[in-house]
Amino acid sequence: MWRFMGGRFSRSTRCMSSSSRAFGWWEHVSPAPKDPITGVTEAFLADTNPNKINLGVGAYRDDQGKPVVLQCVRNAEAKIAACEFQESNATAVGSKLVEESVKLAYGTHAHVVKEGRVAGLQALSGTGACRLFAELQRRFYPRSPIYLPYPTWSNHHNIWRDAQVPERGFRYYNPITKGLDFAALMDDVKNAPDGSFFLFHPCAHNPTGVDPTEEQWREISYQFKVKNHFPFFDMAYQGFASGDLDMDAQAIRIFLEDGHLIGCAQSFSKNMGLYGHRVGCLSVLCADVKQAVAVKSQLQKIARAMYSNPLVHGILLVSTILNDPQTKALWIKEVKVMANRIQLMRATLHERLEELGSPLDWEHISNQVGWVGMFCFSGLTPDQVDRLVREFHIYMTRDGRISIAGVTTSNVSYLASAIHEVTKYDQEASNIYNISL
Repeated sequence: MWRFMGGRFSRSTRCMSSSSRAFGWWEHVSPAPKDPITGVTEAFLADTNPNKINLGVGAYRDDQGKPVVLQCVRNAEAKIAACEFQESNATAVGSKLVEESVKLAYGTHAHVVKEGRVAGLQALSGTGACRLFAELQRRFYPRSPIYLPYPTWSNHHNIWRDAQVPERGFRYYNPITKGLDFAALMDDVKNAPDGSFFLFHPCAHNPTGVDPTEEQWREISYQFKVKNHFPFFDMAYQGFASGDLDMDAQAIRIFLEDGHLIGCAQSFSKNMGLYGHRVGCLSVLCADVKQAVAVKSQLQKIARAMYSNPLVHGILLVSTILNDPQTKALWIKEVKVMANRIQLMRATLHERLEELGSPLDWEHISNQVGWVGMFCFSGLTPDQVDRLVREFHIYMTRDGRISIAGVTTSNVSYLASAIHEVTKYDQEASNIYNISL
């Protein structure tokens, strides 16, 4: 050890005791529990069975079960190939990304965009955007909890907990009807203290795949005006619900029309196939330009301490796609193709289960009004999910959430047969119950 003494450094011969060295700094740290989604992927990758299926992944896969590099992304790569990735590019490119992202969410001709009332910042995908907003909420509304739908994406709990924001829940999904529990949702909205923060998925709800109808969104918006609640939208799957980018932003547009101030997290991980690039945007709609400038400055301050700036390459890709008319048009077509494949697999899985003679109601799998997007709450119990893993090498989270992206034309019949097999007991019990009536 060196010490500064008498105007110079001298070496000290004092040593730590062997007992101090043996103790170690981190012996009191225990392993963290595995994330329910990443844990599924790890188990899947370790399985050597050729028939294995991963229904836990939240990113799009093609009909061969492979990740997809969209042609619009390849075109954007070619356009930016000669770009010099210098630090001077980051601010300008980030601003362009925010501008185009906001138009995508709020509408190309939304007056709030032209009025400069939106405080926006590029973020590390949807997770980073949510984390930025959670920190903003904690700093300026420290006593206000966040109301999360029950259930919601598991990482929402981690994000707001680590930001030290109190958490509450509101009822959303009805496991009996396998649909939206709209009456309970509205009761919880009405009974929450005035001026509460609520998180919504504007489309393709994760994990249930159940979305409110347009009429229901309008009723929710009306009640939010009555209660002066703040809606925060986490939009990770724009395009995957209907295949139409504007239609999937309908909830946000309804709240916008009704005069709400809102927050929105956007991710381009799924709808552009850029999961590894972590490109996203956080926007907060404010009352006027002065508020927007102030809020943006606070978001920049928060981001500066967390990660300073996101990587510029992914931002350039997304900005290029959104700003070039031809490349954007191609992207819109490719999003529609992805959404159509998801919808086809939903319908096919439903058909296969019916063909097997299952008396259980699998209507919720089909892509009808209210059941949309990449995810589906299957209704399978944790024990049934465990059997699927153990006997059929089919992986999903233990709450029974199926990522339809993992279903392909080559495995859908195998999947249906496996689900039919593990639900036999429920079918027999249902038959006995009906006979007894």
